[in-house]
Amino acid sequence: MSEESTPWGTGLTVAGMVAAVIGAAIVVLSLGMIRVHPLVAVVLNLIAAGGLAPTLWGWRRVPVRRWFVLGSAVGVAGGWIALLAIALH
Repeated sequence: MSEESTPWGTGLTVAGMVAAVIGAAIVVLSLGMIRVHPLVAVVLNLIAAGGLAPTLWGWRRVPVRRWFVLGSAVGVAGGWIALLAIALH
């Protein structure tokens, strides 16, 4: 029995691309919502993350999809940190 090796280079590249797209989308969409009301942006971000979490939790063990899960988690965290930095500026 041979165990397949993990494609770290390709996987991390995919995760990085997914993180960049999701992080940018969160920042751009949230900036528009902040103009309406900051609480709207917070609530809608929490609803979106809460709705996405169960699907991503199920994907975390699937060989290809796990990289999308990693990228999504990093993208959401990065987007929220960027929004916080923009809001406090």
